[in-house]
Amino acid sequence: MDAIFTILGITGPIYLAIALGYLATRRGVFEPADMRVFGKFTLNLALPALLFNALSQRSIGEILNAQYLLAYALGSMAVLLGGLFWARKVKGHSLSYSSMMAMGMSCPNSGFVGYPIMLLTLGPVAGVALALNMVVENLLLIPLLLAVADAEGGRPGQWKQVLWQSLKNLGQNPMIWGIGAGFLFSLAGWTLPAPVGRTVDLFAQASAALSLFVIGGSLVGLKVEGLRGTVGQIVGGKLFLHPLAMFLVLSWGVTIQDPALRTAALLTGALPMLGIFTILSQRHGHGATSAAAVLVTTVVSFFTLSGLLWVLQHHPL
Repeated sequence: MDAIFTILGITGPIYLAIALGYLATRRGVFEPADMRVFGKFTLNLALPALLFNALSQRSIGEILNAQYLLAYALGSMAVLLGGLFWARKVKGHSLSYSSMMAMGMSCPNSGFVGYPIMLLTLGPVAGVALALNMVVENLLLIPLLLAVADAEGGRPGQWKQVLWQSLKNLGQNPMIWGIGAGFLFSLAGWTLPAPVGRTVDLFAQASAALSLFVIGGSLVGLKVEGLRGTVGQIVGGKLFLHPLAMFLVLSWGVTIQDPALRTAALLTGALPMLGIFTILSQRHGHGATSAAAVLVTTVVSFFTLSGLLWVLQHHPL
């Protein structure tokens, strides 16, 4: 019984904050449009500040973990390719629809959900895991899936242009700025002046609670009717196949020396899909399916993540 309360002490605050965001928006305290404003604040200021702090305050040797990057990339790519094959070859969906399903299965919500959970579970290493996750997601997974989706019906070789444009867009992503600046300060051994450093701390501390609140508020109005088959496949891929793939890679593929980072890699695979999943899917007319998948996956992940944390408590990696 004590173990159950310990797990609920980790996952409970996370999902209570999500529920509070949902209820506050459902009751009209905030409008759905307010969630977009809060989300922009989190993505453009709070999370970049968090990433900068996590990296700049550690030595370069602590944060350049090639084993973690490789393990996360291998596990996620296995699910991504498997999802594409299943949706395209087995179910006969279009390339863009297959890309949407594969993205839902393989791209986790590392920032809005993953960081708060890992912070409560693993402590300071959560920021490093978040930064490493962002590198793989923004440089490999998301550009590749967008290129696959946009290649449908285009001229030969168009996917290369799409991939290149996706990579160029990273230069406008504040989270990439936070990662780059953090690496630079770590490598050079620099520190911010005290007033500036405390300001960055204030913004970084706002990221955890606000990001969870935004997730909850964003769930208001989402529906599942008529989409159960596809949604069930995406949910199964994300909450069961992705952590299984990460477990297999960690067990028989790549060895991560730091036990906290090993746990972080496995927990990352068990997270619901990334927060901008619906936005990216809307470009090809798949917004309804992706929104339903986000709703179901977020709800079900409370039970699957709690179960995984219970297992890890009794059988650590």
